[in-house]
Amino acid sequence: MRFIDLSAPIRNTPPETPEPFQVHIQYHSHQEGAAQIEHFFKVPRDLLKDGEGWATETITRLGTHDATHVDAPYHYNSRIQGKPAATIDQLPLEWFFADGVVLDMTGRERGQVITVEDIQKELDRIGYTLKPLDIVLVRTGMDKFYDHPNYFLMGPGVSPEATRWLYDQGIRVMGIDAWSWDAPLDIQAQAALEARKPGIFWAAHQLDLPYAQIERLVNLDQLPPHGFKVAAFPLKIEGASAGPARVVAILE
Repeated sequence: MRFIDLSAPIRNTPPETPEPFQVHIQYHSHQEGAAQIEHFFKVPRDLLKDGEGWATETITRLGTHDATHVDAPYHYNSRIQGKPAATIDQLPLEWFFADGVVLDMTGRERGQVITVEDIQKELDRIGYTLKPLDIVLVRTGMDKFYDHPNYFLMGPGVSPEATRWLYDQGIRVMGIDAWSWDAPLDIQAQAALEARKPGIFWAAHQLDLPYAQIERLVNLDQLPPHGFKVAAFPLKIEGASAGPARVVAILE
């Protein structure tokens, strides 16, 4: 088997990253670990290998959406189809280990939405028919801007109609190598303010559908269009709207 990592590393973000999206990690050395051992267990450093204790890390800031992650329906609305929306710890594990398919949607302009026709044409091109519980990954090429301060404003986005069409094919997990499944929020915000009606801002998220999104993927260009498995298990955070995930493609 061959494994391809589709997750970005969780690391300290560049200082110019917008404040709501920053990640802060404190790294504690082996010497600090030795001091803890000496303090709590009275074991001196000369009884430790090389005089070192444990190395540890403390994540002081990490939003559940600030790395490669899986969105739960609860992220979109508190109720979906008239019922309390499922949080990340309530989603079935079967959703997150399945056959994968990559749809090449590179070369699109910022905010140019991906339509049902776009998806159908790409499926015809790669000779693949979707089946229920396939994991559909949309490749936009935006992962090359992952550390850019305006990463959250980049990408084409998937239309609500295309999202619903995928759901109707039995797809429950959809992923993208951009900051958001939706088109950039500044573009949607302008359109919503001009139209003065709901259903435009965050349109693909707020479709009233109980599905999961994987956002901020990387390395989709290293995958074939199909013929691989995807493992995308999110962290089991009680009551959370999302969970960071180590998303991996498995090829025979």
